Amino acid sequence: MLSSLYHFKKSTIKHYQPFAMEGQAIQNRSALMKIVTFSWLSKATIVEIISILYSILFLYTAVSKFMELDVFQEQIADNPILQPVAPIITWGVPIIEIILSIILFIPQWRLKGLYASLALMIAFTIYIGAIMIFYKELPCSCGGIISALSWPAHLVFNGVFILLAMIAIRLSRQLQRSTSN
Repeated sequence: MLSSLYHFKKSTIKHYQPFAMEGQAIQNRSALMKIVTFSWLSKATIVEIISILYSILFLYTAVSKFMELDVFQEQIADNPILQPVAPIITWGVPIIEIILSIILFIPQWRLKGLYASLALMIAFTIYIGAIMIFYKELPCSCGGIISALSWPAHLVFNGVFILLAMIAIRLSRQLQRSTSN
């Protein structure tokens, strides 16, 4: 009888799984982390997505500026910071945005385009910071729907795109190193 009781306890313990749901919960959490961290995407895909986002942003703002060129010229000319270089800025910024949009689609030039995009976004962010400090009432000359953002919202928007460019640059460099080895 004692041996049958021992056998009963041993078989009960063997089949009893108090944390059986824990395994499923861990699997669900793992799946959620893959989605949140984008680990289900390859590095190359992430770089391409970020490059496409930048291309869309730059093409959209460049086309918006060209479609309302008179308004854009007036806003730049009325800006005390940009007034000395207003004619250059009026034509130069949208042209640079279009060139960068094209460069970001060419795989051999993409890393250089990402560096240039990062530099341009940092320049825009410094400009926005100067506007917020010295000239709070100036209108935005970004073009399109982005012009409707407040200056603090512009900083957040630019900050997100700066972060995206940094991520894409890092991943792109890692990809170049792995293919050259």
